[in-house]
Amino acid sequence: MSTAPVPSFYLYGEPQRSVAEGFVHVESLDDRSRPSEWTIRPHVHRDLNHIILIAQGGGAMQAEAAQVRFEAPCLLLIPAGIIHGFSWHRESRGHVTTIADSYLRHLIARDADLATLFAYPHAVELPAHEGGDAETIIGRMARELGWAGPGQRAAIDAALLQLMVLALRHAALAQAVQPGNARQAALVARLRERIDQRFRQRESVSVHARALGASLTALRQACARVAGSSPAQMLDDRCLLEARRLLVYSQMSITDIAYAVGFDDPAYFSRFFARHIGQPPRAWRTARRPPTS
Repeated sequence: MSTAPVPSFYLYGEPQRSVAEGFVHVESLDDRSRPSEWTIRPHVHRDLNHIILIAQGGGAMQAEAAQVRFEAPCLLLIPAGIIHGFSWHRESRGHVTTIADSYLRHLIARDADLATLFAYPHAVELPAHEGGDAETIIGRMARELGWAGPGQRAAIDAALLQLMVLALRHAALAQAVQPGNARQAALVARLRERIDQRFRQRESVSVHARALGASLTALRQACARVAGSSPAQMLDDRCLLEARRLLVYSQMSITDIAYAVGFDDPAYFSRFFARHIGQPPRAWRTARRPPTS
């Protein structure tokens, strides 16, 4: 059976194109979800991140191989490059804020506590009254985006930062990023970025540490505190994420997938995959493809 590649969009349903450095977009959840019968099929945005407010209703988010269920009020955070899709409860209400990756990095650079907020896709529950606060912030940002007055960029910056801080303070990962740990959070964010760019080279943890100007001990301690993982596991997790994507969304052979994620020996890749996932790659792929009619 053939499997179509996952579509890559600009905004959902729109052809891929380059993203302006300062791009921010706000739209109602209703705008794209109602015409799609409240289902957004799995897709990816190469350079765009989402902060989605669910003010009413709920549903389920598919993020790579995981499924996350959520109820209003909450914020969904989806980093660029993550395959994601949604099934909303009918008549759900909310807003989708979309941010260019370069712009998001500019905002995060202003406060290291925000560095882990987009480390992975997740849902952040909000108290009822703060769901209303999030709607007010997004409404104000939407108005700013609709006109070009003095201080517009500063106002949009302020709204985005306020929304991100709201998410951070209610996220479970905020427990790991206390004031004394800002430097460690920034180090882990830099490691994640480097891994994402270079995981196919299968470099050792010591190579990454040297490139980041950190000792092995400091890198391991930062990863344990901020990410709850080891650097080696983070390297393996990124490789496995890419392998699972290719197994589900491509027609590549197991051998070609092994080479694509940096393994010289396809047999060793299969053993590596089975050790971590619990099934050989071929069996894992078969179990996740619908039967032929």
